[in-house]
Amino acid sequence: MGKLRVLSGTEVGKLLEQHEFIQIRQKGSHIIMQKKTVNSTITVPVPNHKEIRTGTLQSIIRQSGLPRFLFETP
Repeated sequence: MGKLRVLSGTEVGKLLEQHEFIQIRQKGSHIIMQKKTVNSTITVPVPNHKEIRTGTLQSIIRQSGLPRFLFETP
């Protein structure tokens, strides 16, 4: 398992958009991203900060269902 990159909220949002998530709304400093699947809808809040903390990034990865290697250093 590689080391997670330091990413901003905007970078995480763009990465989620590349994997069929769309921005639903923004309230304050949090961007709400959603992806519709066959059986459900996945909702992921992303803080719009300059640097997202490691624990928060891990939570975003877990909620989104995307593979961890997308967020790791190459």
